[in-house]
Amino acid sequence: MCPKVILEGTRLTKKTDLAFALNEHPRVVGPRKYRYHSPLISGEWSGFTNRAWGRSLLDYGDAEEAAALEAYRTWVRMFELQRYYSWIVDRFHFSTQVTQERLGRRAHDFTWLEERLQPLGFAVVLCTRADSSFPAAREERLKISGNPAQYDDLDVFMREQADLREVASRSRLPVLELDVAGRSAGALADEVADFLQENDLLRSTDRPD
Repeated sequence: MCPKVILEGTRLTKKTDLAFALNEHPRVVGPRKYRYHSPLISGEWSGFTNRAWGRSLLDYGDAEEAAALEAYRTWVRMFELQRYYSWIVDRFHFSTQVTQERLGRRAHDFTWLEERLQPLGFAVVLCTRADSSFPAAREERLKISGNPAQYDDLDVFMREQADLREVASRSRLPVLELDVAGRSAGALADEVADFLQENDLLRSTDRPD
């Protein structure tokens, strides 16, 4: 089994919890008798600047633009080289496009990226919630957040969610929009597993060399 899933969505949409649940879901990665390393990567890794919550693959600035695009080329080449393994990605090119536009910068055309992801069997799960459910989700997150100020303006998340839906509507990849409000990570993972199975995305469609 080698599913490849990109989880997209604004903050407070349970993406990371879902990522961990998928990486241990027997219908997604197979039964496990013991825990071992699982490939889970994130476009939110803030590795471009030497500070906490620094710039990432999503919100890079002019100085990091070349590095960000090279990172995308590197990741997709890794996926191609390791095509018979499962990959779970927590935010990727949808979020980069939306974030760069919000920052008033050039939004790159990632058609080339999707053209390489598509034959590998990648799918996108767009995690969403009703606008009215964001305040309650914020209250839950504030109990554990190390950077609570980022949740002050919920309108930012609602606008970003609308923009992500627009990007998703143009994608070449299969997209599942997943309503996360009031649902556990396990229940959400079950729905993703159903989607992957129904679209024949759990196993490679070709034979290894």
